Amino acid sequence: MTGHPATRERILDVAQHLVQQRGFSSVAYRDISTALGIRNASVHHHFPSKTDLGTALVQRYRAQIERLLTHLSATEPSPLGRLREYLTAYQGVIHEDGRICLCTQLIAEDCVLPATIQQELGAFFTFSEAWLTATLDEGRQQGDLQFAGSAADTALTFLATIEGAMLMARATRSPQRFHAVTQRALATLCAAPSRSH
Repeated sequence: MTGHPATRERILDVAQHLVQQRGFSSVAYRDISTALGIRNASVHHHFPSKTDLGTALVQRYRAQIERLLTHLSATEPSPLGRLREYLTAYQGVIHEDGRICLCTQLIAEDCVLPATIQQELGAFFTFSEAWLTATLDEGRQQGDLQFAGSAADTALTFLATIEGAMLMARATRSPQRFHAVTQRALATLCAAPSRSH
């Protein structure tokens, strides 16, 4: 495709901001073109349909998260340290204006989203859950983490806690609430309080 890659990225940046704040269904191409000072046709040039736009948004976001988690696994030897960094990354996408994680926002609209976007969302959460499972399993083997049941079940519970905490933080416009809830959840996984400093 011809065109300016920078324009495509700017469209995605603005679209992501708007979707994180208002939801996919509430964002129109006109909102994006107005914010960028370009014509609607320019948005359609890069993303012929809104499904194309939504799919590209989740693909880009998923790739960013996958790179982050892969980097954490390669550079942070402590599974507990990885979990802390993971929560810090989530904390960074919660804003007082209501913006939250793109995929958390979209999953609330899942039943009305096109199949391709649903598939990308599924891949996002599958990867996150698998990474958490591996991290928790390694942490228990090393003696840094403790929990009842399987690492997979604990990962699912931890991820659900994160997602719920993010929605509560949005409802109260209080990013600090997310931090408080997730830190308590993390504390329950620590094998010994003295090692969680």
